[in-house]
Amino acid sequence: MNTTVPEGVQLAKDVVAMAKELPANVELVVAPPFTHLALVGEALKGSAVKLSAQNCADHEKGAYTGEVAVNMLTSVGCTYTILGHSERRQYYGETDEKLVVKTRLALDAGLKVILCVGENLQEREAGKHFEVVTEQTKAVLYNFTAQEMASVVIAYEPVWAIGTGKTATAEQAQEIHACIRSVVAEKFGVEVAQDMTILYGGSCKPSNARELFAQKDIDGGLIGGAALKAEDFLGIATAF
Repeated sequence: MNTTVPEGVQLAKDVVAMAKELPANVELVVAPPFTHLALVGEALKGSAVKLSAQNCADHEKGAYTGEVAVNMLTSVGCTYTILGHSERRQYYGETDEKLVVKTRLALDAGLKVILCVGENLQEREAGKHFEVVTEQTKAVLYNFTAQEMASVVIAYEPVWAIGTGKTATAEQAQEIHACIRSVVAEKFGVEVAQDMTILYGGSCKPSNARELFAQKDIDGGLIGGAALKAEDFLGIATAF
C-alpha cells in the first residue's frame, strides 16, 4: 500500500525506461495497488513489462462491496495476480481453502497466479518450516492439474525476513525452494517441477540478489520495498 496514482505511474514509466537494458531472459512484472492498475497498464503498453494485481476476490461478481473480481483485472490488462501473500494470510485471515477458490477463478480467467507460501518466525524457530511450506503448497496446488501448473508461479516468503531487515541466507532459501520443487514433482512429475518458476520473497535487494539468484532452485524474486525505487528494482533484475 504505497504511492499515489501519479507516483505509481511515474515509477512504472521509470521501470519501463530502464527495462530496455535487460537481457531477454529476464521477465519483469509490476503489481501496483488496485487504484493504479488501469493507468499503470497504459504506461506499460508497448513494453515487455507485465501487469499484476496484488489480490483478487473469491467471487466472480455480485454484492461484495470493496472486492475486485478477476474479469475486472483482465479488463485493465493484468496478466498476473498475487495470491496468498503473507500479509493477506496474517492480517486478513486468508485460508488455503479460500486460496483454492481464488486460484480457480484466476486461472479460469486466463490470469497467471503467483502463489505465496512461507513460515513465520515461531514456525522457523520450532523447526517446522519445511512442514509449513509443504502443507501450504499441497493444500492449494494439489487441487489443480499438471497443465494448469504452467500458469502458476510460487513465491517463497520467509515471513520472519519481510520488512525486518533479516534475510534468509542463500543456503536457507535454496533448501526451501528445493523442498517446494520436490513437493510439486511428487504430484505433477519432475518435468513440471523443473519448469515451474519459484521466486524468493524475503528482503531481496541489489546487494544480496546475485548470491540468492545463483542458487539452483531460485528463479527470481518477489520484491517489496526495494521495488519502490526503479534503480533498486532494476538493480535486482540485472543481478539475475
